[in-house]
Amino acid sequence: MRLRVLFLLMLVPLYAVAAPLPIPDQGPALRIQGSNTLGAALGPVLVKGLMEQQGLQAVHSEPGAGANEQRVIGKTRQGKTVTVEVAAHGSSTGFSALKKSSADLAASSRPIKDSELVDLEPLGDLKSPDAEQVIAIDGLAIILNPHNPLTTLNTEQLAQIFNGEVSTWEALGGVGGIIHLYARDDQSGTYDTFKELVLSRRGKPLAPGANRFESSEALSDAVSRDPQGIGFIGLPYVRQAKAVAIVDGDSQPMLPLNSLIATEDYPLSRRLFFYLPPSGQNPWAKALVDFTQSSKGQGIVAASGFIAQQVQAMNVEPRPSMPEGYQAIARDAQRLTVNFRFEEGSASLDNKARQDLQRVVAYLKAHGKLDKQVTLVGFGDAKNDPQRAALLSKLRGMAVRRELVKSGVVLRDIRGFGAQMPVAANTADEGRIKNRRVEVWVY
Repeated sequence: MRLRVLFLLMLVPLYAVAAPLPIPDQGPALRIQGSNTLGAALGPVLVKGLMEQQGLQAVHSEPGAGANEQRVIGKTRQGKTVTVEVAAHGSSTGFSALKKSSADLAASSRPIKDSELVDLEPLGDLKSPDAEQVIAIDGLAIILNPHNPLTTLNTEQLAQIFNGEVSTWEALGGVGGIIHLYARDDQSGTYDTFKELVLSRRGKPLAPGANRFESSEALSDAVSRDPQGIGFIGLPYVRQAKAVAIVDGDSQPMLPLNSLIATEDYPLSRRLFFYLPPSGQNPWAKALVDFTQSSKGQGIVAASGFIAQQVQAMNVEPRPSMPEGYQAIARDAQRLTVNFRFEEGSASLDNKARQDLQRVVAYLKAHGKLDKQVTLVGFGDAKNDPQRAALLSKLRGMAVRRELVKSGVVLRDIRGFGAQMPVAANTADEGRIKNRRVEVWVY
């Protein structure tokens, strides 16, 4: 995988110095607050990339005023200092800082909550396509000590473990005695995501005896030293620990592999966001968002250990558990590393899907795949009867087709496989939404 990342970076064009951004007379040019997952490493590296694109010199990071805070500093050719402040205390703190006007950009490892959306309404609609920017995909890895023999857990077991209902490794078929729990702190988007995907969905709180951490690195290192430990962490922070395969509902066991996270099929995959207030916009904040979404920015995302949104083609091995028609497609075509998903309760593409449309079209143009070289494969969920699910899965493919046609793409076929091949449990709305997806295959 590292070779692939290096190859991607080699393909990224060298950027000329961009149109100069205004330099404030005093104070930081940009203030970013929020997710530790983003702010600990990725955010500062993206800021460095933007500063270098701006022609700033001697760009470097220094510790900030408190723990998990940094200042990225560069100098103009005239010797003027430019500073960007990054505070990484958890996703919720980013939205609080926007409200208090103590940040220009919120970094979040979860979607904005409805309550936060209402709270920040004076700043504009933070769910609008320009405001809500998916900048990377991450996967929550469930990590164990490297010597723990278990290799697979399902999401129901995870809920029982982290709630304290299952308290020994023997109850899971393993060995080791009492389970020691490691979790991120309440301010963390990583914790919010785990709570949303695993605990809250089953009405279970986190066990009060869990060891809590503000730092992702510290949590991972603690689990790797504890033979009885289990924790959850963002993908770049697995470090010396061991990640296990996860099952959700009727899905296949899935390791947190790059390809499964890129398509968001992995049960504990998540989106990472920048939220840019529509009103009173800081030009450095807008420039950072644009830089991050560029090929160069996404190359930095990949090099930092997260999953970039650059579209690639991948081979899929046909398996007996797949429908025969799907196996036939897999034998003859390659799947792109993007799934189109839809807004909740809607046939409209969500904000990430709108961005991905442009990336898919660019890929098809670059590889000469515009004319009858693309098949769209739609899936639904089992909430309704199978015939209706099959129809809706094809209709979702047709919704993507309408958008691709506008860019000159002539499709080879649209297939609907209904509620087959779920990637998440159909017992909750969140799982059903994840199962309502459209895959892109190229010949």
